[in-house]
Amino acid sequence: MRSPQVHTARAGGSLARAGRYALRVPMLLWHALVHLPLVMVAITLPSDRIALGAESLRDRLVRTWQGGLARVFGLRLRRTGTPLPGAALFVANHVSWMDIPVLHSQRMMGFVAKREIEGWPLVGRMARRGGTIFHERGSQESLGGVLHAMIARLRSGRAVGVFPEGRTRDGAEVGPFHARIFMAAVECGVPVQPVALRYGAAGSAQRIVAFQPREDFGRNFLRLLGEPARDVEVMFLEPVMPGDAEGRAAIARVARERIVAAMQEP
Repeated sequence: MRSPQVHTARAGGSLARAGRYALRVPMLLWHALVHLPLVMVAITLPSDRIALGAESLRDRLVRTWQGGLARVFGLRLRRTGTPLPGAALFVANHVSWMDIPVLHSQRMMGFVAKREIEGWPLVGRMARRGGTIFHERGSQESLGGVLHAMIARLRSGRAVGVFPEGRTRDGAEVGPFHARIFMAAVECGVPVQPVALRYGAAGSAQRIVAFQPREDFGRNFLRLLGEPARDVEVMFLEPVMPGDAEGRAAIARVARERIVAAMQEP
C-alpha cells in the first residue's frame, strides 16, 4: 500500500523551526522533569487498586503522560472507532517510535517492542513502567519468551499491542505481517483489533515522521520536536473475532487488509 504523495520540505523554514524549538523544549523539560517523576512515584504505589471508570488510576496516569508527550511534539490526536475492552490483541502499522505514545494515549496495553527501546530516554523508562515486553530481534529464543508473556497477559484479562511488520519502514507502505505473533491470540481465543495510524491529513506525513536514511533515535527525536503541528489519526477498526478467520495466517491477512483499506480512505 503506497501512501499519498508527501512534501518533505520543512514548513516555514529555519525561523519557524527555531520558534517551535523555543516553545517545545521548555515544555519537554517540564514534562520530563516534573510530570514524569510524579507519574513514576504514583504508579509505584498501589494506584492500580483505584478505579476510574473502566480503568485504574495507574493506567490513566500512564495514558495521560503518553498523550502529553505526543502533544509536546505537536501531534493533535484524533481517534475514530472504539478500542475493545478487556483481553485483546491490538495490531497496528508501524511508522515511528511515536506510535507507542500515540496508541498508549488511547488504550492501556502492554506493547511488544524491540530491546533497544528500553535504553531510550523518556520513552524507554515509561515503556518499562507501562508493561512493555522487550524482544531481541532475530532471536528465536527471545520470541518464544515474548509469546509466553503475551499469552500470560491475555489470559489475565489484559491487552497486548504489537506491530506485526516487525520494524518501522519509510512510511511509504504497510509491510507484510508476520503471522507467528498472532499465535498468542489464537491460543487464548481473544479478538484481534487492527489499528491504522495516519500522520498528517490522510497520511500525508507518514514519510516525514518515519526514520530517514541513517537517522538514529536521537536525530529523529530532535527533528520531530521541530516539525509543524499536525493531526494523527488513530483508527480502531473492526476486530477479527475468534472464529472469524481460521488460524494465525488468516488473522494476519485480514488484519493487514483492514489497515491497508483504512490507510487509503480519503
